[in-house]
This record gives sequence, structure tokens and C-alpha cells, in this order.
Amino acid sequence: MNWSSAKAIILKNREVREELKRNEAEYNVIEEIIMARKERHLTQKDLAELIGTRQSNISRLESGTYNPSLDFLNKIAHAVGKELEVRMV
Repeated sequence: MNWSSAKAIILKNREVREELKRNEAEYNVIEEIIMARKERHLTQKDLAELIGTRQSNISRLESGTYNPSLDFLNKIAHAVGKELEVRMV
């Protein structure tokens, strides 16, 4: 089964759709961090060293099992040459 077919099945479930929507911002932040890290050719360990943390913290963040502070996200943004922008719409 390809992703399009799986996604269509998943999104038919209202509860699953709502949960995905609630977590959309988190998923987007994680995706941005991973893309920015890879664009800079940094490993998780490299990024961790740049911001003064452990590789396991970066791994947990990228897997969605770590709830980072804004300060932590700001450190990551600067380490990968980005600015952190937080908005409520």
C-alpha cells in the first residue's frame, strides 16, 4: 500500500483527523528542524554540540517524544542559521 492510499484510509476516521490537526504545528516544527539540520550537513550529534545538549535530546525532539522550550527551539534555530518565529492565528 502506498502512502496516498494509507492516508486516505487514515483520514476517514474523524478522531484521527482531529488528532492530526491538533498536532500539526508540532509536526511542522519537527520537519523544519530536520530539514534545516540536513541542509547544513549536521548530524544530530553535531547540532547537539552546537547548542550544548546531548544527541539523545535532539533525537527525542525529532521523533516527537520531547516537548522543547522556546529557548531550546531558539538555540536550534540559530545553530542552523534560522530565526525562530512563533505565531498564533
